[in-house]
Formats: sequence, structure tokens, C-alpha cells
Amino acid sequence: RGEVMDSGPPESINFPAEEEKILQLWKDIDAFRNSLEQSKGRPRYTFYDGPPFATGLPHYGHILAGTIKDIVTRYAHQTGHYVERRFGWDCHGLPVEYEIDKTLGITGPDDVKKMGIDKYNAECRKIVMRYSEQWKFIVSRLGRWIDFDNDYKTLYPSFMESVWWVFKQIYEKGLVYRGFKVMPYSTACSTPLSNFESGQNYKDVVDPAVIVSFPLDESPEICLIAWTTTPWTLPSNFSLCVNPTLFYVKVKDLTTGRVYILMEKRLMALFKTEDEYEVLDRFEGKSLEGKSYEPLFSYFAEAKSRGAFRVLSDNYVTDDSGTGVVHQAPAFGEEDYRVCMAYDVIKKGERLVCPVDDSGRFTAEVTDFAGQYVKDADKNIMKHLKASGRLVHSGNFKHSYPFCWRSETPLIYRAVPSWFIKVEEIVDKLLVNNKKCYWVPEFVKEKRFHNWLESAHDWSVSRNRYWGTPIPIWASDDYEEVVCIGSVDELERLSGVHVTDLHRENVDHITIPSVTGRGVLRRVSEVFDCWFESGSMPYAQSHYPFEQKREFESAFPADFIAEGVDQTRGWFYTLLVISTALFDQPPYKNLIVNGLVLASDGRKMSKRLKNYPDPVDVVNQFGADALRLYLINSPVVRAETLRFQESGVKGVVKDVFLPWYNAYRFLLQNISRLQRENGVEFQYHEKSVGLSHNVMDRWILSFTQSLIKFVHKEMKAYRLYTVVPRLVKFIDMLTNWYVRSNRKRLKGEVGHQDCLDSLSMLFDVLFTMIRLMSPFTPFLTELLYQNMRQFIRETSTNQNTQSVHYLMIPSARDALIDVDIERAVQRMQSVIELGRVVRDRKTLPVKYPLQEVVVIHPDPQYLEDVQSLQGYIKEELNLRVVTTAKEREHYGVGLHAEPDHQELGRRLKSDFKSVAAAVRGLYSNDVFDISQTKPVERRQLL
Repeated sequence: RGEVMDSGPPESINFPAEEEKILQLWKDIDAFRNSLEQSKGRPRYTFYDGPPFATGLPHYGHILAGTIKDIVTRYAHQTGHYVERRFGWDCHGLPVEYEIDKTLGITGPDDVKKMGIDKYNAECRKIVMRYSEQWKFIVSRLGRWIDFDNDYKTLYPSFMESVWWVFKQIYEKGLVYRGFKVMPYSTACSTPLSNFESGQNYKDVVDPAVIVSFPLDESPEICLIAWTTTPWTLPSNFSLCVNPTLFYVKVKDLTTGRVYILMEKRLMALFKTEDEYEVLDRFEGKSLEGKSYEPLFSYFAEAKSRGAFRVLSDNYVTDDSGTGVVHQAPAFGEEDYRVCMAYDVIKKGERLVCPVDDSGRFTAEVTDFAGQYVKDADKNIMKHLKASGRLVHSGNFKHSYPFCWRSETPLIYRAVPSWFIKVEEIVDKLLVNNKKCYWVPEFVKEKRFHNWLESAHDWSVSRNRYWGTPIPIWASDDYEEVVCIGSVDELERLSGVHVTDLHRENVDHITIPSVTGRGVLRRVSEVFDCWFESGSMPYAQSHYPFEQKREFESAFPADFIAEGVDQTRGWFYTLLVISTALFDQPPYKNLIVNGLVLASDGRKMSKRLKNYPDPVDVVNQFGADALRLYLINSPVVRAETLRFQESGVKGVVKDVFLPWYNAYRFLLQNISRLQRENGVEFQYHEKSVGLSHNVMDRWILSFTQSLIKFVHKEMKAYRLYTVVPRLVKFIDMLTNWYVRSNRKRLKGEVGHQDCLDSLSMLFDVLFTMIRLMSPFTPFLTELLYQNMRQFIRETSTNQNTQSVHYLMIPSARDALIDVDIERAVQRMQSVIELGRVVRDRKTLPVKYPLQEVVVIHPDPQYLEDVQSLQGYIKEELNLRVVTTAKEREHYGVGLHAEPDHQELGRRLKSDFKSVAAAVRGLYSNDVFDISQTKPVERRQLL
């Protein structure tokens, strides 16, 4: 223990430097591991950590979520629980592969094939933990206690085997199928994406918009016209679609003389005024059904004999865009595929025309544009259509379009074979299980997440990639015999081959003999979507059910998880889907959702734009505690957005930490003085601090116990956004009211015993405050505790007290709570604050004494409270007399109402002006009645 100097702690403090010393202390005493060891045998509190990718550096979003997790798990530990905290790493998937593709110049599957999957995966393995040391440094520097040694990685064979087990359970429940489906597809990564992945990254783009003609076979001079923003899909056109019940018109273009058919409500898509066309006929869309037309291109003309190139009808065609005639390319549109399948334009089991390869380039079938990237081919296709006389109109169209979340390239929609989980079949169960979970804030659960679950689609869990957990399905060439493997032992039993690593290079060559005479079964080529792996982490991190079966089952579901609001379509969703499919129960009980941290200009934080300060620089300048408290004491904890302001972190240091430190410094200075001047040893006994005759002692003691009660109540409800403001307010009460009003007592100017009592009281309050705040500001509380420790008489020989984080957070002592005292002091504070305002307005500094202050209030109890504490009011405001009265009129006091512009403007919109004028026009008595909660007649406000 360090000795406290006679002069007490230094006047100035470098918080970041002190934090570095605390980090060393924690390292020296192995604080985190010791805290876990001490808590073994206590009730278990289960926490799951969502795994980040170590191929990128942590940003403020990670820091925020990590801080929330650290606060809640520290609090759980310090309220008597055993809390295992394991860090997780997402090691597979697109983020890793994309980096390798960029580095090695890989443009598609052929390049990987030439290189060899074994060599490709070896390159992926090399960079998986590229930034792991930076992650460990930043996470630890921010004070988060989490186990990096006993971590989990999605590439561990044990983790991958559990993922196989999870999939087999879902497969055996009949919830897995192989389907051909049009899906969002990343051409840069050569793989389909799930619906929730594609919804993560929409951007406003300007695409070409064309109207193209389709001459009817029965009357070539009459053309249906269709509109599209994807000209590259036109070579694959197989049909047109109209709405059967809406009206269409045959019109003559008076400028060109051509005759077109389009939806009546969409005439403005081609014509600006009615003078430009003549309506020749009007009819319902269903009358067009079955009519055939001339194909745009000849590439697939032979399909006409099989029912292609005709008009179909479906209600998905709307009257709010385009021409009301939709061009359909079944390989590149979900609705196109569905409608063409319904009309037998395409048939199950037959080859689907899809002349675009895995890298988004036209195949040799499309002779005019072979090898061209589809988006680049738009212009050439438009030129071709113009030359052939089929281009009616061209322009540009600005709209919101999905981009690949990893490569930042536009997605296309493409039909691909994929393995699906039947999410649509279990939507009702998902909704029920969601209701069993407690979310903070609740509106994210009730609205955003509920709506997402309600419209959930089947989940494509396969990816046509290499670095991931292989899908454990072995199938015959005709897919009539399929085996799903759930463990390494099962694979060995069926194939005779034992493996110790489950990546593709180790299992792709393994075959299983057919039991139906179909030769051998081979593994399907796909790997799992990395979201399936992270959604399986509750089971896979423990190698369930192969190990720790009883321990897992006794601690499932998790007591707590936390991530950003973007995970409503990510990790929160995949956890719930897999848990519901496996056990029909939610995987977590309590969940905190944080909002997004933006740059100070309101834009997304961008390394390229450099529009935000480096987190490490902020920590080095202000300290990790200041950054933690700034983030937690903001709207972002209520799932709202936060515009990060470095000045806000600085404000925490100035307004919270320095006053708190000064109160602690003042205490230790006076303990040193007391010991030096009186020759006594100051010893603090927590149980000996009780009722005092001093009203401010009784107030701060009661206020502290009320705070303890409030913190426990709100933390039990996971409402961090209510706890932190109350803690910050308490520091203000302690420093600006208790210490200020008791300086003479604390300095020994009122007598030795009074000094000892007040120092014991301040010590008790600060010691309580330190323990309450320790989950939130772990460094500063440790620093203060280490210097106060020498004065604390240890009552238990069994408890390790080397760190404040080993101590339990105290429970409230209800007997010490005095609501009357708290009420009276609050009213005294209001009078003093108003008195200061009046002095400031009248430019009357406190050094000039005043004869009298008059306090007017209709409540006799209020006036009695003020009178009981008038000594403090006189001293603070430099007064001779405090007079209380009920009669406003006697003193000529009137009340005036001012409208709250921001609040009323938001709620009243256009009515604000008239209501604001009425508010300003209220008479004094009206305002008084309102302040006493009496209703004001409606006519008075009109």
C-alpha cells in the first residue's frame, strides 16, 4: 500500500498516466483471473460475447458495446455472481476472403482452382488474427475485463464440429432444403448473400432507366412497352407481366406514329402531356394474357416453343412506377422467377437460363456482350437496342440500391442453388420466443425486431466459398441419397477416414459409400454463411454436446448479451433462429441495444474522410474512464445515434472527475492534518457510521442510501441510461453541496469530534460511491480505493481486498433513508439556486450582504422545510433574514408562462403559433392554477 503524504494527493492529476499505473497493478495481482477464482461457487451469470473479425481494427461502435458489456458483467460479479467472460473471434467468411482476393489478385473461382483450396485457405489462416494484438491492447486499455486466453475462435475444430451438430439437428427436424432461388449476389465475392446481409448497406445511386418495345406476334405494328433500371437483364428476358385487374390502353404516339400498350395510370412514364398521344382502346390487363411477342435478342429464341416470350399476369405489378408492363428475366428477379414458374415458362428440374458467371460477367451464350461485367454492359446493350429500333426512351433514375457489405460493390439478384433453413415455417415460434426476452430499449424489440421477424424469409446458409465451415452434407450425383453428418466420429464411421481439422482441404476428398447402389456420396461444395457460425456460438464455444453438456444446459439461455442496433438483422436474429429451431426457446434473457456512433458532422465515421479522432489518441489525452462515461451517459445507450464530440469527453474530466477527485483529495488532506495535529490514527468502520445530529450528515447519508437503492433497481432492469445521470448528479451533490457546506467541520474548525464525525461521513460516502461507480469507471475508482484502503479496518479475514473490483457493491440500509430530510434539502437547494439567479440578474455579488430574502410558496410544508434549514440559506446567499410567506399578492408577485418552443413545435406542428400566443396570454392566476395541476378552461387557450 502506498503511504499518503501529509499534504494529501497531488493537486493536479494526469488521469491517463494514473490509468496506466492501474493497468500495471491489475497485471501484477492478476486481478481479473483472481476475481473469477474468488467468485467460483457463486450463482452463475451467463454472458455471450458476439465475435468481431480481427481483420479490422476496433472502432467507437465496438468500444461502446464493449463498455456496456463490461459494466453489466462487472456489476453482476460485484453483486454476488460468477461471470465467465470469454472473448470470441469471427475467423471465417467474406471479410477474410475478400482481403486475400485483393492481395493475390484473385478475380473468381477459376483462380482459386488453379491455386488450390489448400493454399488459398492457408493464406486466409495467416491473416485471420492480423489485428488481434491491437484488439487485445485497446480492449484492455479501456478497462474491459475479458478472457483472451480462454477465447473461442470459429476456426477451432471443436467449434466447427459443434456447428455440424447444430446443422444436423435442424436438418433432422425437416427444416433444411436445397433450392434454386433468386438471391442478392455479390459479384466481387462470387457468393450469394442472405436477405439480412443485403439489407445492411443501401446507397443512393443513379442507374440508367430505359423503356423498350415488344412487338406482338399477332400485330407487329403494336408494341407492349416495358421499363427497367437494369438493362443488363434484357438479354435474359423470357416474358412480360401485367396486372390482371388494372386497366391498360392502346395509344398512338402522335410524334412518331407508333402504337404502344401500357397501363392507363402510367401514361406519364412516356408522355408529358395529353396532346402527345391518342387513346385507341382501353381494356383490363387480363385480356393481354397469353399474347406472344418478338424476343429482344435471339440468344434463347428456341425457348419460345416451350412457352417463353408471352404475356403473363400477376398482382405484384403495381401502378406506382414504370409502364405497368414488367419485363421478366427469371434468373435475375425473385418475382420473375415465381411467376415464370407458375406459368411453366421455366420448370423445376430443368436448366435455368442464367448467362452470367460467378464474377458477374456475361457467358459466351450472350455473344454480343460475352465477357463484359453486367453493369458495364448497360451502355452497350442500350446502343444495341437503339440500333435495332427497340429502344423507346432512355434516361436516368435515382434510387436506393443494395451494396455488398464487404466489397462495397453493387449487388445483383441472381438465381443460385443454395441450402436453406425454413425460417418461414417457424415465424410464429420466433415471435413467441421474442416476447419472452427483455430488451432495452423495448421499442427495438416491439417494432424493429418484431417487424423483421414477421416478414422473415427462409435463410440461405450456404456460401459458394472456401474459407469456412464446410456444410456437412454428402450426396449422390442425383441428390436422391443425402447424408448429413453431425460429428467427426460419425464421418469416420461412415467413411473410414479420421480427420482432426474440418476445413475444405481436409474433407472435400472424403467419400461415403452409397447404401442404395449409387456409387459414392460426395460432399456438397458449399461452406456455411459465417452468420450461421456466430449464431451457433452459444453451443460451439463450449463444444456442446461433446463436452461440458451439463454445464451448458444449466446456464442456457444467456442472462445477458449486448450489441448495436444493426444486429437486429444480424447476430440477434441468427441466435434466435437457431435456438428456436433447436430447442424452441430464446437464447438470451436480457439484451441491451445501443445506437450508432457517428462523426461530429452526423456522417458515418470514415477512415478515408478522417472525420473522427482515433480512439487511442482520445484515451491517451483524457483517459479511458472519461471516454467510457461519455459514451454511456449519452442517447446512444437508448438505441439513438450519437454525434461523437471530443469536447464531450473533455467535459467529463472537467465536470465529473476533477470535482470528484478534489473531494477525495480534500478528505485525505484533512485526514492527514487530523492525524498530524491530534496524534490520532484515523480508522474507518463501515458499520459504525450511522445517524448524526448534523442535518447535512443525515441528508448525504440518506441521499447515498437512496442512490444505492436506485442503482440496484435500475441495473436489475438494465437501464444504464438512467443510472449514469443519477451517479453524475450525486457527484455534484457531494462536491457542491455536502463538502461546500461542511468545509469548516471537515477542517476541524468546529471541534475535534465534529471533525472526526464529518470526515468519517465523507469517507463513508466516497467509499460507497467508489464501489457503486467501479463497474462504470474502473480506473479512477481503483486509484481512489488504493489510497483510501489504508484507513479501512478489514472486518473479514477471508475476503481479498487488494482491488476495489473484488468488493461487493453495498446494499441500501433502509433505516438510514430519511425522505423528509432529502425533501427539505432539495427545497433549500432550490431557494439557494434561485437566490443566486436573482443576485446575478441584479448584479449583486455574494460578498455584499442583503437584509432579507422572501420565499413564497402555497405549501406550508415547503415553507417549514425552508425555515428548518435557513441557516444554510443565509450563509450561502449572505443574508440576515429569511422570510417565508404564502400570499403572492401581498408582495406583488405575478406568474408568467412561456411556451416550450421545441416540444410544442414538435407536437403541434402548424397549430404551434396560435397555442404559443395563448400560453403567453395566460393570466397570473391561470399560470398558478396550472402549477397546482388545476385544469384551465379550454376557451382560455383558444
